[in-house]
Amino acid sequence: MLRIAVPNKGMLSEPAWTMLGEAGYRLRTNPRQLVVDDGDNDIELFYLRPLDIAVYVGSGTIDVGITGRDLLLNSNTEAHEHMPLGFAGSTFRCAAPNDSPITGLADIQGKRVATSYDKLVGDYLASHGIQAQIIHLEGAVESSVHLGVADLIADVVSTGTTLRNAGLHTFGDPILESEAVLIRSPRLQEDDSRLTIFSRRLQGVLTAHQYVLMDYDIPVSKVSEAVAVAPGFESPTVSPLHDKEWSAVRVMVPKDKVNQLMDRLHDVGARGIIVTALQASRI
Repeated sequence: MLRIAVPNKGMLSEPAWTMLGEAGYRLRTNPRQLVVDDGDNDIELFYLRPLDIAVYVGSGTIDVGITGRDLLLNSNTEAHEHMPLGFAGSTFRCAAPNDSPITGLADIQGKRVATSYDKLVGDYLASHGIQAQIIHLEGAVESSVHLGVADLIADVVSTGTTLRNAGLHTFGDPILESEAVLIRSPRLQEDDSRLTIFSRRLQGVLTAHQYVLMDYDIPVSKVSEAVAVAPGFESPTVSPLHDKEWSAVRVMVPKDKVNQLMDRLHDVGARGIIVTALQASRI
């Protein structure tokens, strides 16, 4: 049985639960339930604090888990990133006061950096030959500069509104582009059949979110041209019709390219174009 850690709260939790549900796994029925035994799918779900998931997985107590890439890299564990999951994207950056002379990476030398991600920031600065004092704070690091605790901060940035309200601005390249990831224990082989099945089902959900099915009829003489226009995620399925001069084509195409592809297929002679949402169970 595959033991899986999922976030019990926070920004990662709802999307993670939704993904698991769409993949066909049983979820908890009340917020106090900490463990779900899904014997039908040979898995066991453990609802844990997002900050602790990489620790449990890294120790081998849990086989795999869903957490943020930033939390994984900051965990100082041996857990490995197995696959990105396409949600909870964020950017990790440095920020300094608007009137500060700190405007580049080199300016951090010898300064005080407030962050909740000591290892992540420390490793990044060390990799660039920068020595600085890391000030650990559990949250609200934006206030640290105003209160005189630090010279700058390093934190997750989304819209930047919180930083602007605190009189801060970002500078330099992003420290990290983070998102939700599936991580695995160092004790679990990458080709373990249980992990392969679980990963494929999650990938099926991702594919269902990103692609749609497109069906259309096309003159036999135009099939090659139409397939070149919309080659799809996988090779299109081409079937004969009762009218020998026409073929039916089914292809999986990116959801965000549908309108563009429909126009181009019309131009090469396609008719009766139908777009259908995918179901994860079909992938």
